[in-house]
Amino acid sequence: MFDIFVKSHFSAGHHLRDYPGNCERPHGHNWKIEVTIRARKLDKLGMALDFRVAKDGVKKVVDTLDHIDLNEHPAFKECNPSSENIAVYIFENLKKTLTTETYAPYSVEVRETDNCGVIYREDPSAT
Repeated sequence: MFDIFVKSHFSAGHHLRDYPGNCERPHGHNWKIEVTIRARKLDKLGMALDFRVAKDGVKKVVDTLDHIDLNEHPAFKECNPSSENIAVYIFENLKKTLTTETYAPYSVEVRETDNCGVIYREDPSAT
């Protein structure tokens, strides 16, 4: 197995509906993202996945979140734009473009700060 990772970031505002504290008020973060794509084998060039392909795929998804009010994003109209839900959103969208017979998204890490974040992995028994 090979785990390829790509780091990215985006800036956006949000608020957590019904949160019992300061996060219920509008505020923003400079989120840091790390995506891991797991590959089972190498191609004829000796690569599990071209980094350029991985970076482009991650950029397309992250760009949909950059410099907006996340509460206005269609994905977060019904659920809070928490780090957890943002990680799921990124993961689900990457599955659409970065999944082949030999590789697929494995995890998405979302950090609100350098010291706080979440890592989302799909439950393998659910697939």
